[in-house]
Amino acid sequence: MDIVLYALTALLYGGLAVAGWRAHRHTAVGPALAGMPAGTRLGDAMESGRRSKASGMSSMGRVLLGVALLLHGVLLHTTIFPQNAMVFGFAFALSAMFWLGAGIYWIESFFFPLDGLRLLVLPLAAVASVMPLIFGGVRVLSYSAAPMFKLHFLIANIAYGLFAIAALHAILMLMVEKRLQNMRGTATRHTSNSWVSSWLDTLPPLLTLEKLLFRLISAGFVLLTLTLISGVAFNEQLVDKAFKLDHKTVFAILSWVMFGALLTARRVSGWRGRAALRWVLASFVALLLAYVGSRFVFEVLLHRAVV
Repeated sequence: MDIVLYALTALLYGGLAVAGWRAHRHTAVGPALAGMPAGTRLGDAMESGRRSKASGMSSMGRVLLGVALLLHGVLLHTTIFPQNAMVFGFAFALSAMFWLGAGIYWIESFFFPLDGLRLLVLPLAAVASVMPLIFGGVRVLSYSAAPMFKLHFLIANIAYGLFAIAALHAILMLMVEKRLQNMRGTATRHTSNSWVSSWLDTLPPLLTLEKLLFRLISAGFVLLTLTLISGVAFNEQLVDKAFKLDHKTVFAILSWVMFGALLTARRVSGWRGRAALRWVLASFVALLLAYVGSRFVFEVLLHRAVV
């Protein structure tokens, strides 16, 4: 049964990603700009880009993505929590992270045209959904039936999903900023003549993306704070060990401090731009190292089980 869920989930994510890229390729307007006069190319390119923006996913696409998310959720539950135990590892963590990321995109897509984000997140979700089949060296946790642990686990994974989609937002915003700078500096060149440019044209304005980014980070920061508090409060009850500063905890706290500093600087001085976006990515990398990265090293490279 699990293998059927793996196949259906990957096929739905992958099929929607391929359909999205094919639709994007057919609506790209870059080649039509080649014959424009040099003096008007920049303004016409920007206007054509706005006209070429996709209206978003079709109703059928949203339904199929909803089905994919449902199947992926059932798959995660049946494979992570088999028979009142818990099986987990870095591949499961990535799968859960991109399931939540795709779910957050799905919700966002009802309010904003985010086809550019869809073309990025769905292929990643397709790959992540089947990774537990490849990397199955996981540890069974006997204390997973504890309600407090399940709450801690749920909050942590929602936080990771929010930060994952925020990191993808930051990557797209950096690409859009770089493209706008190139268009201003080289207005006489065919700057909108590539699939990357036409892909970025499907995104909302930078200010809208920035607003969404900091909403995601703010929500993720609250949940990460709750994750750290619940982890400290229930560590001894759950695993019969006193709290200690291991590599996982150190990187989690570092990520929390970095995201907190970003939000504080944003509120106090209105910090924005490339430096802020790079800080978002650095903070997310620290969060990945806290759990997914450390588990990858122990499980795949060192072949050791970790808590």
